[in-house]
Amino acid sequence: MTFVPPGSGWPDDPARPDTPVAHDPAQVAELAAASPVLAELTARQSVCRACPRLVAWREEVATVRRRAFAQETYWGRPIAGWGDEKPEVLIVGLAPAAHGGNRTGRIFTGDRSGDWLFASLYRTGLAVQETSVHAGDGQRLLGARMVAAVRCAPPDNKPAPGERAACFPWLAREIAMVADGLRVVVALGGFAWQAVWPALKEAGYVLPRPRPAFGHGAEVEITRGESPTYLLGCYHPSQQNTFTGRVTAQMLDDVFTRANTLREL
Repeated sequence: MTFVPPGSGWPDDPARPDTPVAHDPAQVAELAAASPVLAELTARQSVCRACPRLVAWREEVATVRRRAFAQETYWGRPIAGWGDEKPEVLIVGLAPAAHGGNRTGRIFTGDRSGDWLFASLYRTGLAVQETSVHAGDGQRLLGARMVAAVRCAPPDNKPAPGERAACFPWLAREIAMVADGLRVVVALGGFAWQAVWPALKEAGYVLPRPRPAFGHGAEVEITRGESPTYLLGCYHPSQQNTFTGRVTAQMLDDVFTRANTLREL
């Protein structure tokens, strides 16, 4: 088996053996729109097979595996949104890592980016543990939720435009479902900033025009109804960014400390 069958006992697997599966972009849009509750939406996200290149890649990685993880079973499926079901802070990334989320079954879990991210979330009171190594390891987010703009690990960390478009309904629907209590959206990297913008619009947010440029510490006030929400930009804690010093622990802490301040306004 090149992926973990849904409902087979993997920790925190949101799907069942009979969860509907999207096989093309039209079905993604249909199943996302028809999801009645967040738990069903995440279940459907986690079994999606709409993008043939991504399906082939994620399952090849789960079969071949990296030497360090050769004895492990890989998740090999899309990575669903994870965290608080009524978040005040939403953290948006690009896509799961081939040997991170694609291996562990949870976004930002089991890779170097996640090591930096979860450590910062722990220091700023948004996570209960400093590390996150695998689904079911006891990690929890506090008032926060994580999602990826693209739910499958892409080759070279570069999803194609058509793949980004196919995955868009999952993101837009998830944001709409958690929007009522949402106060802060943190976009990790320029791609996440660009991807979340139309998803926020689809979810009913009023956005400023022209679109503000992405940057670390960028802050934009957006509205949905009478409640303000804030979009924050944060450099992605990729290994390249942290190794070169473009992102430091203090820079991450500053963004999430600001998120905590804004959620209390």
